[in-house]
Amino acid sequence: MASASPPPPRLVVPDLGMPGTTIFLSLWLVPEGAAVIEGDRVAELLCGAATVDIEAPVTGRLARKLVDEDDVVTPGMAVAEFEPAGESGES
Repeated sequence: MASASPPPPRLVVPDLGMPGTTIFLSLWLVPEGAAVIEGDRVAELLCGAATVDIEAPVTGRLARKLVDEDDVVTPGMAVAEFEPAGESGES
């Protein structure tokens, strides 16, 4: 019996410590399918007058964006999924 594969690593909106303030994913800095290195800037969040970068949690490929630019996001919300390096789904 095959074991279930673990869920893909996700890019999650951090808690910005600004309760009650609307947060937007204002800009994707990396296109879907692009290679990233852990710590690369992947997207920008806009919260009030502050702009905050969120970084790739792993080295690999940005497999799928889960939200669009200008969407409202919340702390803890996953906004993208990654395929870690060395885990290609291709045969």
